[in-house]
Amino acid sequence: MNLLLSNDDGISAPGLAALEHGLGPQGTCWVIAPAGEYSAGSHALSLHRPLRVTPAGERRFAVDGSPADCIYLGLAHFVPERPAAVVCGINRGANVSLDVYYSGTVAAAREAAMWGVPAVSVSLFTDGGGAQGELHWATAAHFASRVVGEVLARGIGFEGSLNLNVPNLPLAEVRGLRVARLGRRHWSRVVDARRDIKGRPYFWIGGHHQGFDDIPDSDGPNIQQGWATLTPLRLDCTDEPMLGELAAWDTVCTER
Repeated sequence: MNLLLSNDDGISAPGLAALEHGLGPQGTCWVIAPAGEYSAGSHALSLHRPLRVTPAGERRFAVDGSPADCIYLGLAHFVPERPAAVVCGINRGANVSLDVYYSGTVAAAREAAMWGVPAVSVSLFTDGGGAQGELHWATAAHFASRVVGEVLARGIGFEGSLNLNVPNLPLAEVRGLRVARLGRRHWSRVVDARRDIKGRPYFWIGGHHQGFDDIPDSDGPNIQQGWATLTPLRLDCTDEPMLGELAAWDTVCTER
C-alpha cells in the first residue's frame, strides 16, 4: 500500500522526516516535496515553466515547485499505483483558522482531495503557545499515525481533507484529540518598508500571532488548552443559505 507524503517546509525539513518515520509501518512511503521552503504558497500550480525534479533518496524526490505541484506530479507520474492516502506535513507552525487558505501544506492535501484521494494535513503548533525550545515532532507524528490509520480503515466520507494540528508538548502532556471547527486567529499587520542599495523601495509583509477568538469547539483555543485538533475541510465552500438570499439579485443584475 502506497502513501504519498509532501509538505511546504521543503524536502529536508525535520517534520517531514518525522512523518515519514511515523507512517513507515503503515505503508510504502513516497516523498515528493518542494526542494526548498514554500510556506504560505497556498494552492499555486506552476503552469508557465518546466518543473525540475531531483532524486533525494529511495522513493524521495525534490521538486523546484509548489506543494500542489508535488502532489500533481506524484499522483500523475511518480507513484506507480494510486496511493491509499496523501499526508502533508509535519508543518512547523500551526495551520488553524483562516491560515488554511495561505498554507501550502493544507493546499497539498486539498490537491489530493481534488483527485479523490483521502488526504490529511499535519501541523505542530509551535507559535503562540506550547513548550518553547524543543520541537516535539514525535508527538505530532504519533497523532498523524493514529489519524491516518483511521483514514485507511474507514475512509473520509466527504469531498475534502482532514486538517490535524498538534500542540508542541511531550506526548504524555497532550490531553487527547478533539474534532474542532475553524476558529478565528488574529495577526499583527506589519509592512516593513526598506530601500535597496540603489534607493529603490521594497517591502517585507507579515506579522505575529496575537491570539484567538473564544469560539466554542474551535481549533485554536483547544490547541492552547493542550488538545490536538482535527478539522474536516470541504472542497465545496459554497455558502448554501446565501444561495437563496442572493436569488433576488438574479433579476436586479439582469436588468438592462
